[in-house]
Amino acid sequence: MITDALLQLSGGFSSGVATGQTVTGTNTTVLSTNTIDLGSARDIGKGEMLEIAIEVITAASGGTSVQFQLIEADDAALTTNVQVIVQTDAIAVATLTAGVQVPLHYDRVDPYPARRYIGLRYALVGAVAAGAYWAAVVKNIADKQVNYANGFAVL
Repeated sequence: MITDALLQLSGGFSSGVATGQTVTGTNTTVLSTNTIDLGSARDIGKGEMLEIAIEVITAASGGTSVQFQLIEADDAALTTNVQVIVQTDAIAVATLTAGVQVPLHYDRVDPYPARRYIGLRYALVGAVAAGAYWAAVVKNIADKQVNYANGFAVL
């Protein structure tokens, strides 16, 4: 997966290692540390497909669930005319262990009007005491290597 520092929404990289944005709270929402300024109101979901790669850096604990939302707004603080573009279901905290990837397809904003700024919002249910995430807009999400049981023959 190729990443661009200007397209990172949460966390960052230090010496080639992903660092996460800590996301905690009780029945609240937390905004990504970074906002992407598109320069003008536009829908970058049109055209070639894009993805939001989200990786759990520190396992979540406490609380019930976390929902990941790609949002757009008219201001860099992501507070004016906020619109959810796409979101995951509420994901149980117990499944958000370190290394888990949460893919989120970057959809078109239609039928809503396009906005200038995009970011990620974490919707927390219950008292989420720990959890850190790295997230960015990417072209393709890199799947982790999967090893299957032996016993297969290539003919």
